[in-house]
Amino acid sequence: MNTDSAAHANYHDRRARLAAHMGSHGIALIPTAPEQQRNRDADFLYRFDSYFHYLSGFTEPKAWLVITGSGKTVLFCLPKDLERETWDGIRLGPQAAPAALGVDEAYAIDELDTRMPLLMDGCDTVWYPFATHKGLEARVNGWLQPLRDRVRFGTLCPSAQRDLCEPLDEMRLVKDSFEQATMRRAAQISAGGHIRAMQLSARMLREGKEVREYHLDAELLHEFRRRGSQCPAYGSIVAAGENACVLHYRADAGLVRDGELVLIDAGCELDGYASDITRTFPANGKFSGPQRALYELVLASQQAAVNATHAGARFTDPHEATVKVLAQGMLDLGLLDANQVGNLQDVIEKRAYFAFYMHRTGHWLGMDVHDCGAYTEPSEIGQATTRRDALTGQTIVNRPARVLRSGMVLTIEPGIYVRPAPGVPEQFHGIGIRIEDDAIVTDTGCELISRGVPVEVDAIEALMRG
Repeated sequence: MNTDSAAHANYHDRRARLAAHMGSHGIALIPTAPEQQRNRDADFLYRFDSYFHYLSGFTEPKAWLVITGSGKTVLFCLPKDLERETWDGIRLGPQAAPAALGVDEAYAIDELDTRMPLLMDGCDTVWYPFATHKGLEARVNGWLQPLRDRVRFGTLCPSAQRDLCEPLDEMRLVKDSFEQATMRRAAQISAGGHIRAMQLSARMLREGKEVREYHLDAELLHEFRRRGSQCPAYGSIVAAGENACVLHYRADAGLVRDGELVLIDAGCELDGYASDITRTFPANGKFSGPQRALYELVLASQQAAVNATHAGARFTDPHEATVKVLAQGMLDLGLLDANQVGNLQDVIEKRAYFAFYMHRTGHWLGMDVHDCGAYTEPSEIGQATTRRDALTGQTIVNRPARVLRSGMVLTIEPGIYVRPAPGVPEQFHGIGIRIEDDAIVTDTGCELISRGVPVEVDAIEALMRG
């Protein structure tokens, strides 16, 4: 929880922007995430709701934020309780919250049901995040009922309910300097974890030791926590050998074999912001010929995507640039037979590349790994066209892709995954490669904030010799 004056100003500015969007008679209700029980007497590691934290910086559970259209902010939180604090940790409490968080008022959470109808009286619209908190709609309606019952006495009951995700998603899509700085630090920490895992793999194999995927996963987690990250941003993927062809493989007990590749997709979360890095490297520190050929193809496709990422470009431009390079490479290396699939344009139109590259090239990144924000351009939402998908035969609705703006953050992550199949050159069987970096969009291009861990073949091999 950040309580310094700069953070106060930052959160206050966000709340003021939201209040201006709602209008003077709107009111916003934002609960934080509930605690989740793991088993009989233990909870999962607590993680606050992203919308709630974006507006408050508060990390405790059982809290609500209320923002009125006039800009007034009210926090409901756990009260001070010496007995519970002995077990669960120190609470901020309502009395200290205004000074610590920069909110106008704060009350104990058990006053929420009593005070909410009073706060809503006179408002015309209630804003809250739709479909994100189980039972929230029913609770809002419960607060509205006492107001409806008293309209003949002059009570003004809100007549509309609107989805708070819409304006907040737009706000969160462009990262301010505070957010960008946090994400740079998160990427630096994650890059350090990748470096340690890469070097450990080569060192243990040189020493004749057995290496398992969990050894490398442990190295990642150690570095994340050692450098101040609160937790991983997602379940780390540590995939040795043919396991790398499983896109959402989780770090397990797979054997890391000399001569095979390892794919690690892992990133830490720092102060509520995620990083997301993927590197693929030879377990022993030396690429074989076929591994190098496929790796350099993926790297070239990533560079094409990087070149296509800048303010004014469309979100889909990096993906299209990647596909063009990968498709041509698949033809050149014999993964695709031109006699069967045709030329480059045919491969793209028929999506013949999909057998080896089946995901998009990026996604928004921020407080959530797959962060919020529309992927279509809001100003052009009505300009829809349809097409028939070459693989599924389904009718696809195409809408203009989002125009990138400076301060947006996205991943750039092409890959290639070669499962054994008839007609596929045997030297490529079981090779899975993905290279992923985090990019802040700028007016002239993009800033790759995750390049603290190398991507070039020679640089990777040099790092792993060290």
